[in-house]
Amino acid sequence: MVRRIRPPPRDESADLTHPLVISIDAMGGDHGPSVVIPACAKALAELPDARLLLHGDEAQIRAELARHKELAARSEVRHTDRVIAMDEKPAQAMRRGKGTSMWNAVEAIREGQANAAISAGNTGALMAISKLILRMSADLERPALVASIPHANGMTTFLDVGANVDCDAARLVEFAIMGEAYHRAAHGVARPTVGLLNVGSEEMKGHEEVREAHRILREGKIDLAYKGFVEGDDITKGTVEVVVTDGFTGNVSLKAMEGAARFMYDELRAALTSGMVTSLGALLARPSLLRFRDKISPLPAAPLLGLNGLVLKCHGSADARDFAKALRAAADLAQSGFASEIERNMRRLPAALAPTAPASADGAA
Repeated sequence: MVRRIRPPPRDESADLTHPLVISIDAMGGDHGPSVVIPACAKALAELPDARLLLHGDEAQIRAELARHKELAARSEVRHTDRVIAMDEKPAQAMRRGKGTSMWNAVEAIREGQANAAISAGNTGALMAISKLILRMSADLERPALVASIPHANGMTTFLDVGANVDCDAARLVEFAIMGEAYHRAAHGVARPTVGLLNVGSEEMKGHEEVREAHRILREGKIDLAYKGFVEGDDITKGTVEVVVTDGFTGNVSLKAMEGAARFMYDELRAALTSGMVTSLGALLARPSLLRFRDKISPLPAAPLLGLNGLVLKCHGSADARDFAKALRAAADLAQSGFASEIERNMRRLPAALAPTAPASADGAA
């Protein structure tokens, strides 16, 4: 259901004649403005050319902005008294979401008022609303959620991590095209290598859809640096730069990795604070421990690829550090050309799929 909040008087809007404007669903996620606003202040300290549109309950937002004067000067608060709940069904969100903080944050892109939008709110609702407002680019049917997984020498781009539960071969090939273009823009690799996630590297392994996608990519009509099947441990080995799978497998894998990273960090911290001497050592080592946590944790922002606009999903439980990272990622992507890169590559897809033209079936995670 849509949650109602009390509207306060509206102040004069700020001037947004600025080259980089990011639109924020300030009410999304588990914490709302109490996390979003400090995160915005932290991120803008490193983004001197950015301004923000903050959508949500103006009273709550301005109460937080009072503690961050510099952020207030670089933001415009746009009040709405409606918020999409975390358990809202995507179909309900599309029917009843107009005028909510999430809807308005995305709509600012379509209206040419912002370069990107971020929400930590309901994933299914964000995907449905973004597709409805912005539409899909090229001939894509649904957006894909992409995660960045750290490894010893950089990042692995991993998709789909939850937007499309069931995927046919054509959809997996689309993900390969989108993921390759995203990795080039986000991580500066001229020709990223691509692999399909499977239960083994042998040709006969896996279900029919993944084997068919493997055949299409191997034939090379799309001009990707395709390396074949990869396995689960290859994601964090960095065997290839882009790992492609369906949204069900990707979502389970991502959450397993996040849980493992959290467990390792918590256990290490507990071991280092088990006594007076070790606690003193942990205090001295705190900066290194935080770097260790960042190194083993997936990045908290997942862009929705394939839309006519840039929308990023942040974890619902994200803290201020995580949301600030999402903001910085949005700024970087907004100034890259990955969307046009995807559209150019998508023009090669019909010829590659012509012999098979499989049908698709999917659902929202």
